[in-house]
Amino acid sequence: MIKSMTGFGKTSTVVSGKMIVIEIKTLNSKQLDISTRIMPAYREKELEIRNWVAQSLERGKIEVSIYQDKINSAEQTVEINFDLAKEYYQQLKNLSQFLNNEVQSDLLIQVLRMPDVITAQKEELDEECWILLKDKISETCNLVNQFRVEEGAVLQKDLTQRVHLIMEFLNAIDPFENERMQQIRNKLNEALQVADLSRVVDPNRFEQEMIYYLEKWDITEEKVRLKKHCNYFLDTLNAAESQGKKLGFITQEMGREINTIGSKCNLFEIQQLVVQMKEEVEKIKEQLANIL
Repeated sequence: MIKSMTGFGKTSTVVSGKMIVIEIKTLNSKQLDISTRIMPAYREKELEIRNWVAQSLERGKIEVSIYQDKINSAEQTVEINFDLAKEYYQQLKNLSQFLNNEVQSDLLIQVLRMPDVITAQKEELDEECWILLKDKISETCNLVNQFRVEEGAVLQKDLTQRVHLIMEFLNAIDPFENERMQQIRNKLNEALQVADLSRVVDPNRFEQEMIYYLEKWDITEEKVRLKKHCNYFLDTLNAAESQGKKLGFITQEMGREINTIGSKCNLFEIQQLVVQMKEEVEKIKEQLANIL
């Protein structure tokens, strides 16, 4: 079972007339990268929230948003210091008279801009809400993981199909193997005839050298290793835990074997199959970038 790194979860709860909303979004990333937008009352718990999310979601670019929707719109959120505002107003009025300022201006607007005249109420941490919030964060992480599993199932089906395609292309090389080896023999014989050396070369010695030369261009080992890598990829893909990095390493080994087959084989039909296998490997790498 594999998990995608893309996920989304959202939960909400109401406590004392306040609706607390938790949203978590995840995208693919090589490392764990958590960014948070948390309402002021719960910022002191940010480190604890980060640790919970990291343990549950493991890896990816993760955005955590915790905000409050006010149900009671009449709830007071700001305070005006009337005594301070009155003092500012009187001082500004005295200053205007002292300077004989004839420019008419609204002193009230100036007063409201002065420091500490308007202050936002500082929200206190509600312990009851905090206890409930912890459960909701855990629930949201579970929703994200559920989303990841569902998308991972789609990716798993696609990856399985692509690996089977590579194995089909690999098996399609077999009919061309005898033809390729015979072409190499013919080229060497033609080279001897052109050089007029066929009469002076010992046939037995030539056959020994021919066998040694053909072994250098044999791709049986590469084909066996590639097939084993493909089977190992499928076994890892169906494992109980998602292992995206491990699948990436196996894919690299598959690519190396395919490249070696391509460098040893100059037969056009085999080169075509090699190109198709390389194309599937690149598509697999693209998909693995989004797997946990």
